[in-house]
Amino acid sequence: MPAIATILDVEPFGARAAPGTGTAFLVLTAFVVSFLLIRTSARLTRSVSWWPGGVQTGSGVHVHHLVWGICLMMLAGFIGFSVPLASPWWNITAIVFGVGAGFTMDEFALWVRLDDVYWSQEGRMSFDAVVVVVAFAALIVVGTTPFGLDDPASVAGTAVAVSVVLVLSIVCFLKGRILLGVVGVFIPLAGAVGAVRLGHPTSPWGRRRYSGRRLARAEARFGPDARGTRWRRRMSDLVAGAPSGGDDRP
Repeated sequence: MPAIATILDVEPFGARAAPGTGTAFLVLTAFVVSFLLIRTSARLTRSVSWWPGGVQTGSGVHVHHLVWGICLMMLAGFIGFSVPLASPWWNITAIVFGVGAGFTMDEFALWVRLDDVYWSQEGRMSFDAVVVVVAFAALIVVGTTPFGLDDPASVAGTAVAVSVVLVLSIVCFLKGRILLGVVGVFIPLAGAVGAVRLGHPTSPWGRRRYSGRRLARAEARFGPDARGTRWRRRMSDLVAGAPSGGDDRP
């Protein structure tokens, strides 16, 4: 893995820009910071009467911040593809893209469910998606090689390794262990752990394969009163805010 100094290295002023871990670090940092800031703003809108919050017209049209995020990503993507940028403009474009991605992923649950579930229980999906994205991006930034192939020996060996890793990750996804499935693409041991361990009872794997004692074990393991569930709920409430049944809007 490259040293932290290498990860933080950016092109000198005026130099021709090139993609790499330095740019990826900027995108990841902008993504995390923008997510935390927009989520904090949404929580203030929820609890502080004078906080400006989002844009809502008198006719009831509510412009969610994912709209601004999509626009920022489109702008940064178009500029990145069409203009031969030099530093610092390439770095600024990467930051703009990261900010847009942070705004958009904060409302992941809304654009998946096509409904304003921001503060509902279903809205927790947004925080879960952000955790997965951060894990994926962080593994890229630190230089982890996909499929665990640091130096592939042969085409046949590479094909076998990629196939095994993909199968393990797919099993993780089917079991509802999304984070382990994503990490498993880079660290096969994580995928193997997720593939052999118990899955969520409501996952595609659990619905088709679990019954009787195994189903009871899965429900106890991933139920609302399980220790792991309580810990994840507390972390989600701390960072993203607790859900409610009201119609509070960000």
